[in-house]
Amino acid sequence: MTRAVALIDGEHYPPVVRDALAALPYEWEGAILVGGTEKLRAGEAGDYGVPLVDGFGSAEVVVDLSDEPVLGPVERFEWASRALAAGLSYVGADFRFDPPQLEPFELPSISVIGTGKRVGKTAVTVHLARLFARDRSVVVVAMGRGGPPEPELVETRPTVEDLIARSDAGRHAASDHLEIAALTGVPTIGCCRAGGGLAGGVAVSNVAEGARLAAELRPDLVLFDGSGASIPPIATARRVLVTGYAERDPYLDTYRRLVSDVVVERPTLRLRPAEPLEGRVAVFTAGATDVSHLDAEVVHVSANLSNRARLRDDLVDADTYLVEVKAAGIDVVATHALARGIRVVLAGNDVIGVDDDVLLALAPIEVA
Repeated sequence: MTRAVALIDGEHYPPVVRDALAALPYEWEGAILVGGTEKLRAGEAGDYGVPLVDGFGSAEVVVDLSDEPVLGPVERFEWASRALAAGLSYVGADFRFDPPQLEPFELPSISVIGTGKRVGKTAVTVHLARLFARDRSVVVVAMGRGGPPEPELVETRPTVEDLIARSDAGRHAASDHLEIAALTGVPTIGCCRAGGGLAGGVAVSNVAEGARLAAELRPDLVLFDGSGASIPPIATARRVLVTGYAERDPYLDTYRRLVSDVVVERPTLRLRPAEPLEGRVAVFTAGATDVSHLDAEVVHVSANLSNRARLRDDLVDADTYLVEVKAAGIDVVATHALARGIRVVLAGNDVIGVDDDVLLALAPIEVA
C-alpha cells in the first residue's frame, strides 16, 4: 500500500475522519491538522486512529481530506506546492497533482525558469551564460514553443542575415535558442516543447535529446533555459527562478519558488544593442520601452513584437532598427528593414540589480 499523510481539519467530526481514513487504500504515516475547531471538543485534538504529525515524513502522497473554509483554493495550492517540492503527489476528492518528471543529468547544470512569459527569464539566461563563459566552457539548452522538431546545435553566432534566411525558408527565426546564441556566442541547442502544466511540466518535448547532445560536448557547465512557466524536464543541480511577483505567488508558483536556489523578483531590464547605433533609430521590443539610456536619436519605439497587425503600422522610416530577437522581430521587422536598406541591430536586455556573486556561487564546480 502507498504510504500517505492526510490533511484534516476540525470542521469535520473526528469519527467521520477516522472512518474515512480507515476506508481509503493507504498506509497512513499520520495526519496533519490544518486548522478548524468547530467539531472538536474544547482542548481536544480528536481521535483519528492515526498519529497527528507536523510533516510529510516518509510518505509518498499527500491526501487532502480537508475542505472549505479551512482550506480554500489559495491554501490548497500552497499545500500542493509543498507536496510537489518534496517530490510527493497531492490528491483530493476530485483532483491530483504530480511532480513534474525530470530526467537525470550527469554534468554540472543550472536551469532558469519563470512564472510566465515575458518576465525576463531568457535575459537572465543570457546574463548567466556571459558570466560563466568568462572562465568556463558553457553550453545552453533552450526549449520553446517555436523550437525545432529535432534538437539543433548552433555553434556560431547567427547574423541578422542568417535569421532572415531562416524566416524566408519558413522556419521560426526568433526562437529562444537563436536569441541566446546571437547575444552570447556560446554553443546553444534549441529544443521544442508543447503543452505546459500548472507545476511546469511539459506534455511533449525533445529536451532530453537536447540534454544528451549537450553532454556529448563535455562542457564545464550546461544552462537550461525554460519556456514561459514550463520547467526544463531535466534534474539540474541548481535552479534560478525569474518571477513577476514580489509578494504572494499565485497557484503553483510557490512550488517553483520552493524548488529554486535563487529567486530573481521582477527584474529590471535595460535594452542592450549588440552593435553601435547610427542615425535615426526605431526600437522594436517585446515589452521594455525605456530607451533613455540609449546613445542614439530614437524616433520611434514599438512594444508590439507580439502583435503582427499593430507591428506593421510601426514600421516607420529610420536609418537603424534596433530589434529584439522575439516574436515577429525577424520575420516582420528585420525582413522589412533588409528589403529597404535599413540597418538592423539586434538587442538583448541587461538585467539590472542582480548580484553576480550570488549567481556565480550557483556553479557546482570550481575552475581548475
